[in-house]
Amino acid sequence: MKFGENGQLYAINPEAGFFGVAPYTSMDTNPNALLSCNKNTIFTNVGLTPDGDIWWEGIGYDAPEGTISWTNEVSKKDSGKHISHPNARFTAPAKQCPVIDSNWENPQGVPISAILFGGRRPTTVPLVYQSFDWNHGVFIGSIVGSEVTAAAIGLKAGVRRDPFAMLPFCGYNMGDYFNHWIKIGKSASDQDKLPKIFNVNWFRKDVNGKFLWPGYGDNIRVLKWIFERLENSTGAVETPIGYIPEKNTLDFSGLDKESIKENELFLVDQDEWAVECGLIEEQYANFKDSLPIEMTKQLNALKSKLQIEITAEIS
Repeated sequence: MKFGENGQLYAINPEAGFFGVAPYTSMDTNPNALLSCNKNTIFTNVGLTPDGDIWWEGIGYDAPEGTISWTNEVSKKDSGKHISHPNARFTAPAKQCPVIDSNWENPQGVPISAILFGGRRPTTVPLVYQSFDWNHGVFIGSIVGSEVTAAAIGLKAGVRRDPFAMLPFCGYNMGDYFNHWIKIGKSASDQDKLPKIFNVNWFRKDVNGKFLWPGYGDNIRVLKWIFERLENSTGAVETPIGYIPEKNTLDFSGLDKESIKENELFLVDQDEWAVECGLIEEQYANFKDSLPIEMTKQLNALKSKLQIEITAEIS
């Protein structure tokens, strides 16, 4: 990403394709993903049908008899065994996506209006919230985390922190990486043109372990609210962690409103966030002197809004 002459931040995509988790990707849940990988695609740990095609759970039709599982066994109906691995993947050239923007390879880059972070959190984190400002957005990016899943073999249960979703890819100290983001904000010639920062969480569950949000294509409803926030055409409510949608500002048209537990989706529970602050402190302790002071300030500001005792000193 780099600033253009007009003060807007522009980005060039360094990647040539997409990759995603295969199970439960179908023409119903994500048609553009399936259309993108109908040729020139690599699949890992999926099922292999007798005619040489691929198969995974949730693809939209039953596995043909004789399908070979990812463990190289002939699958048997009602055996209870997965044919594909829960973390089976596909990767396809981006140019095969039928709805890709015509400017995606523009050498000048494309303007960035918003930056979205997200993790897989069954509790605590609401469906979507917006940062108060740029540095608060950096703080949000620094605390991104997900519950341990099949993708994280060998890790203990709990929240695995993945700052900015960059932990496996950052080639230097993450504390310095946080500071790099802070400097980007300071260097902007027009603060109003800085991208707005949001956090999304499609994976919140109710007390019975059921997902509160349908996800997949319905995520566009959250993106619609984000677009409207960028245009100042929709409302938001301030909470200790950021701005959440005002009641009834998220577009639920076409959904069974009784099945959408809006209050639970956007609940900011003080007790849960008190625990979260403790976990963030543990995470930040790993960075020692490389942690930017601004991140400690942001954590203290959050604790103050939650009425939690502030113990970290700022020199």
